[in-house]
Amino acid sequence: MEKMEEFLTELDIQKETTTDDLPEIDLYMDQVIQLFEKKFAGAKRLDEEKVLTKTMINNYAKAKLFPPVKNKRYTKEHLMLISLIYQMKGVLSITDIKETLHGINDRLDDDDFNFTSFYKSYQNLVFHNTDIFTKQIQDHTAAVKDELKNSMDVADAEELENILLITSLASLSNLYRRAAESLIDELNGEQQEKEK
Repeated sequence: MEKMEEFLTELDIQKETTTDDLPEIDLYMDQVIQLFEKKFAGAKRLDEEKVLTKTMINNYAKAKLFPPVKNKRYTKEHLMLISLIYQMKGVLSITDIKETLHGINDRLDDDDFNFTSFYKSYQNLVFHNTDIFTKQIQDHTAAVKDELKNSMDVADAEELENILLITSLASLSNLYRRAAESLIDELNGEQQEKEK
C-alpha cells in the first residue's frame, strides 16, 4: 500500500454532518438533498452516485425511520436522523436501522430528551472512531506486509498486499457488522419485553 497518508485522505473519512452544518430553519426536500450531496460528495465512490434522492427519503418516511414531516419541511431533527440513516445504510438493513432508531423516535417529543446533545455525542464518537481507524489501518497494513514477507517470497508484492488487505478489511467489517446486528437483536428483545 503506497503512501498511507494519501490513501487515508482519499477515503474522506472525516466527513460527518455536524450540528453546525445544519440550518436552524426547516428545509424542503430538494434543499435537504442539496445539503447532503454537498456535505458527503467526497464520500461517494463514483461521481455519478447519489448520496440522497427523493425516493430514498420517501422510502425512509414510509419505513417510519423518522417522524412524519409537517408541511413538506424537514426539521433539524429530521436532518440529524437522515444523517444517522446515511451512515448506517451501508452496513445495516432498513429493518435494523428502524429498530435502532425506534428508541430515539419515541423520545423526540419528550422534553427530557435532548436529541441535539445525543447527536453531538455521536459526532464525538465518530471523530474518535476516525482516529482509531487511522491507527488500525496503519497497523493492519504493516501486519499485511509482515505476513506476506514471512509466508511468501515475492519480488513485487504490492498487488498481493492490496488483495490481502482488502480481504482482511472485509473480514473485519463483517465482524463489526455482526456485533452491531447482535446489539440490534438485543434492543429488539428489550422492546418486545416492554410491549408485553
